[in-house]
Amino acid sequence: MEPIKYFFECLIPITVCNMKCHYCYVVQRGYRTMKMAEMRYSPKQIAEGLSHKRLNGAAYISICGIGETTMVKELPEICLELLKEGHYINITTNGTFIRFFDQFLELIPSEMLARVNFSFSFHYLELERMKAFEKFFANINRVKDAGCSILVQFNLCDEYEPHLEDIKRMCLENVGALPQIAATRDEFSLSKDIRLFTKHSVEEYVHSVDDFDSPLFKFTMKNFMVKRREYCYAGKWGGSLNLATGIFHPCYGSPVAFDIFKDPSKPIPFRAMGKHCCSLFCTNSSNFISLGMIPEYDAPTYAELRNRQTKKGEWYNETMKEVLSQKLYNNQELDTAIQKITSDIYYRIMGGGYNCKQLLKKVLRPIIKE
Repeated sequence: MEPIKYFFECLIPITVCNMKCHYCYVVQRGYRTMKMAEMRYSPKQIAEGLSHKRLNGAAYISICGIGETTMVKELPEICLELLKEGHYINITTNGTFIRFFDQFLELIPSEMLARVNFSFSFHYLELERMKAFEKFFANINRVKDAGCSILVQFNLCDEYEPHLEDIKRMCLENVGALPQIAATRDEFSLSKDIRLFTKHSVEEYVHSVDDFDSPLFKFTMKNFMVKRREYCYAGKWGGSLNLATGIFHPCYGSPVAFDIFKDPSKPIPFRAMGKHCCSLFCTNSSNFISLGMIPEYDAPTYAELRNRQTKKGEWYNETMKEVLSQKLYNNQELDTAIQKITSDIYYRIMGGGYNCKQLLKKVLRPIIKE
């Protein structure tokens, strides 16, 4: 089994969704324009831009829409082309769009399904409104029976408090384990004081779901509002990628951006962010940190945060469990001192913090003294 050398958090700018969750960041920010994604590149061009040859290895590619991911009509073919390149894929979905699952399972060869994971978001109140619980769990078990891996998670918010026991019961009965939990942020406050989307204190919020014993939730809250100052390889071992436009950002808050699909004949100018994180905290620590973007951080693996044991086995198949138990720093070379210096200079210039003369004095003075 080939190890993963890269992780890409891929966004598709579709804003269409069949649900109306008020805690959704798209709804909070007023982005729900109900528009389909305009894909600048074809599935084959996307795969060519992320080819195994160009990356010199396999990648874990996580795909999520601004709206409902599976409503992107090109998605099954995009997944097929990426799987042909030997990559591993995650698709985040609300699990209700049956036509997608029909098309996906018909198109993807059965031998490739072991390299696919579906992250199902359990939006309890919307599923209740739509009378779609049966459909939701049927789609989960359908892809699981076909050979894919699964994750079931729900966003913790105050409106779910009266329904927590029902959520437990449904998941135990239908997927054999308790769901993992995602923390929900108040998206109105991201530029200032970042808060959780709750009226409770942080301590009350965290302990309200102790009996779910969710490693994913515990890790997320451990890293909530904790500024990372270690050397980070986001930007070199992967980053944030818009699948519709090809625009790659080393990290969510980075001002650096370039199109990696435009000319696939050229190498991608990957460069580690190092200690130039632009975010107040690692907003996707359960992905980037658990996969090993920060070698100094001894974190649980991606699989340990998500996989659940059931009476029939596990949510993850053996392939995905092995792959997502890896750390990128074990599969990649670390930066040399010179590479760290050049990355430091690059991000200082791109971030506008210094002019070239100031940079030379600040970065090179310690070396000259030695």
